[in-house]
Amino acid sequence: MLEVNELHASIDDNDILKGINLSVSPGEIHAIMGPNGSGKSTLANVLAGHPSFTVTSGTATLNKDDLLSMLPEERARAGVFLCFQHPVEVPGVRLDHFMRAGYNAIKKSNGEDEIDVLKFDRMLNEKVKVVEMDRNLIKRAVNEGFSGGEKKRNEILQMAVYEPTLSILDEPDSGLDVDALRIVANGINQLHTPSNSILLVTHYQRILNYVVPDKVHVLINGRIVKSGGKDLAKQIEEQGYDWIEADIQARK
Repeated sequence: MLEVNELHASIDDNDILKGINLSVSPGEIHAIMGPNGSGKSTLANVLAGHPSFTVTSGTATLNKDDLLSMLPEERARAGVFLCFQHPVEVPGVRLDHFMRAGYNAIKKSNGEDEIDVLKFDRMLNEKVKVVEMDRNLIKRAVNEGFSGGEKKRNEILQMAVYEPTLSILDEPDSGLDVDALRIVANGINQLHTPSNSILLVTHYQRILNYVVPDKVHVLINGRIVKSGGKDLAKQIEEQGYDWIEADIQARK
């Protein structure tokens, strides 16, 4: 589904990604871990098409289509969804109106009929249950006055509504207490199917106790330097990244 080959990217002439290679098949969950400043969020933003980042070389394809040549909105219509690490507030734009506009844009791009307000509202009532979200929140402006946990639940709610092919979740666990983490993780698990894939960026093992990855990749200094199964995340939790960095130095 997703193929990334020797991807290099920069921001303000600073090289961040220095040759990313990644292959994600339908139905797989891949976790991206690494110390601060290693390039994890940059990778997420580059795949989603954030305009602040410049791809200097390499390729990325989604279902064999050139992802890097698409505008951000084209990537979204093709099935790419980015869960923000720091969701922003959008005053004056009601959350349910915002999501219906996005939902209908996807429908229209697929040659399908748009959905009316009543049908969307019924559908949204079911999706809200996935993240155990207060129904009143979706009548408010996007993220305005939301707690950190409510903002993260809102991100997963949008994932439930848009039904993306590839979900890129940039630290969906950051700032969450135990109960909010469980709810967010359960929502992710409910939305995962054999036909869609998840790229989950995280600092910590704890969310991987709930959302079990097929593969774990360690990103250090703009490169994926080690890959393994879920046990790799547990080893990182216990030992940190020093042993991996020491191994890299030893091989030079």
